[in-house]
Amino acid sequence: MDVVLLSRLQFAAATLFHFLFVPLTLGLTILTAIMETIYVRSGDEDYKRMAKFWGKLLVINFAVGVVTGITLEFQFGTNWSRYSQFVGDIFGSLLAIEATVTFFLESTFIAVWIFGWKKLSPKAHAVTIWLVAIASNMSAFWILLANGWMQNPVGYVIRNGRAELDNFFAVIAHGFALLEFFHTTSGSYILSGFFVMGISAYHILKKRETALFIKSFRVGMIFALVFSALTVFTGHLSGEEVAEKQPAKLAAMESHWETQKPATMYLLLLPDVRNERNYFQFAGIPGGLSLLAFFDPNAEVKGLKDFPKDERPPVTITFFAFRIMVGLGFLFLAISCFALLVRNKLESINPLFLWLFVLAIPLPYISCLVGWTVTEVGRQPWIVYGVLKTADAVSPIAGSQVVTTLVGFILLYSLLAIADFYLLFKYARKGPEPTQPSA
Repeated sequence: MDVVLLSRLQFAAATLFHFLFVPLTLGLTILTAIMETIYVRSGDEDYKRMAKFWGKLLVINFAVGVVTGITLEFQFGTNWSRYSQFVGDIFGSLLAIEATVTFFLESTFIAVWIFGWKKLSPKAHAVTIWLVAIASNMSAFWILLANGWMQNPVGYVIRNGRAELDNFFAVIAHGFALLEFFHTTSGSYILSGFFVMGISAYHILKKRETALFIKSFRVGMIFALVFSALTVFTGHLSGEEVAEKQPAKLAAMESHWETQKPATMYLLLLPDVRNERNYFQFAGIPGGLSLLAFFDPNAEVKGLKDFPKDERPPVTITFFAFRIMVGLGFLFLAISCFALLVRNKLESINPLFLWLFVLAIPLPYISCLVGWTVTEVGRQPWIVYGVLKTADAVSPIAGSQVVTTLVGFILLYSLLAIADFYLLFKYARKGPEPTQPSA
C-alpha cells in the first residue's frame, strides 16, 4: 500500500471534515456580535433573543470544530515527520502563535460569553463576543499564513538541509497568503450568511416568530451580499497570483495543454488527460485566459505540456473542482441580490422562493470544500511549492499503519459530523427561547 497516498487521504479526510465546522464559526461569531451590538444600542429585545439563538448554534458548532481540529496538528508528527523536520522552524512558529494566543483567547471568552449573560453589563457582555469573533478570525489568519507559505514559500533560507526562517515579516505579509486569507474568510462569511437566511426563511414559512426572523434574515442577507461580491473580487485576484506563482495549477484549472500567446479561454471543454488534450472545447474567447490570468490579452500562458509529467497536478479533479467553485460563487451573488429585492415582502412572496433559501444552505459548504480541493490538489506533487515534494515529506512508516488510522478517523469524524448537524438541526428548528413574562 502506498504510504504517501494513504497519508494524503488521511490528512485530506481530517481537513475536509474539520472544515465543515470552521467557516460557520468564523462568520457566526461576527453575526452574533452584530446582533448583540444592535440590542445594546437599540434596546430591542428581539436582537437579544436572536443573539442567544444564533449563539447557541455557534457554541454547538465550535465545540465539535475544536475536537476535529486537534488531530490535524498531530499528523504533522505522525504522518509527515520529514516535512516537520524540514520546515518546522517556519511552520511551527505560525501554528504556535495560533495555538497559544488566538485559540486560548477565543476559548476563554466564548466561555465568558456563555455564562456571563446575568453577570456582566450588556456592553461588557457584547465586548466578549466581539473578542471571540476577533480571536476566531485571527486564528484563521495564522493558519492560512502557514498554508499560504506552503503555496508560495518566502522569507527562508536552506541551511543544514532544512528551511529556516530568515524574514518573519516576509512570511506574514506576502500577497499570496493574504489573498488566501481574505478569499477563505469571505467564503466562510457567505456560508454563515446563507445559514442565517435559510433558517430564518424556514421559520418565516412556518409562521414562527415571524417579526424576529425577518430581522434576522436581513442581517444574514447583508452579510451574504457583501461577501459574495468580495469573494468574486478576491477570487479573481487569487487567480492572478496563481498564474504568476503556480502556473501548473492554473493550467490544470483550465485544462490548458499547449503554451499560447495570447491564450484562448474555452467556456465548454472536457479534459482528456491520457492523450494530453481535451475531448472537446467550445465557445472560445480569444485572449480570454491571458486577460484573466495576467490582465493582458496578449500575455503568454504556459500549458501543461511545458511541465514534466511528474510535476503536473491531477488535472481532472482540479479542473472540475475549480468550475464548481466558480459557478457556485456567482450563484451566491445572484441569490443574495434576489434576497435584497424581496427583503421587504418575505411574508407575502411565493413560499417556493423561501424554500430556495432553505435549500441553499448546503451549497456554501460544497463551495468551501471544492475550493480547498483546488488549492491543495492543484499544488501537487509539491507539499511546499517548488521546494519539497509530498513524496519526500511523508513519515517512514508502513502503509498498513495509516490504513488503520484512516478508517478510524473517517468513522470518528462521521459520528461527530452526524452529531453536529443533528444538534444544529434540532435547535435551529426549535427556534429561540420564548420571551420571559414580565413580573
